[in-house]
Amino acid sequence: MSSLDVARADLALAVLYLNKAEARDKICRAIQYGSKFLSNGEPGTAQNVDKSTSLARKVFRLFKFVNDLHGLIGPVPEGTPLALVLLGKSKNALLSTFLFLDQIVWLGRTGIYKNKERAELLGRISLFCWTGSSICTTLVELGEIGRLSASMKKLEKNLKDGDKYQNEQYRAKLKKSNERTLALIKASMDIVVAVGLLQLAPKKVTPRVTGAFGFVSSLISCYQLLPSPPKSKAS
Repeated sequence: MSSLDVARADLALAVLYLNKAEARDKICRAIQYGSKFLSNGEPGTAQNVDKSTSLARKVFRLFKFVNDLHGLIGPVPEGTPLALVLLGKSKNALLSTFLFLDQIVWLGRTGIYKNKERAELLGRISLFCWTGSSICTTLVELGEIGRLSASMKKLEKNLKDGDKYQNEQYRAKLKKSNERTLALIKASMDIVVAVGLLQLAPKKVTPRVTGAFGFVSSLISCYQLLPSPPKSKAS
């Protein structure tokens, strides 16, 4: 391929990526928490960027609660342990509640909803829901990584002396395990972010710590949303 063809392919992937509302939301999230890290809770330009970006992100998330509501009532993969099913459904319920209440918070901050005290209370409740969903996600990912690990060990025994990395099924499980490990790291970092936003440990989880964890978590989300590059055709 010529350099122009390569540039076109890369640009097409960038367009595909930026066309996703979720990707734009996570980019804004990285800006938001990066600004929070820089401001460290002090008034100034960085704090203004943090607040304005936070408000803008709420528009991206309008009606997004429907996604997790759909996941809540949707079927579960066959063979999933009951404990993981319950944790997964709890995550969907809590995240859907967070996103729904977050819309009321947005209405309050824009002045459409006049009861500011109730909007602030609902905002705090929504953050507790997000904390709960992040905890559930962490537990689900731990459980699924454990299941994958056991499955991979069993597969290794069946392969005996064969090269496990040449086995397509083993490589697929390994890739899935790596993806879930990354999701586990992200969910764990989001718990710290939630603690910081709720000011449950203000001396340890400062605005700068919250911003740092939120920024890295956002970068992980951006990476997870990257489209797969097209497979090159054999000549």
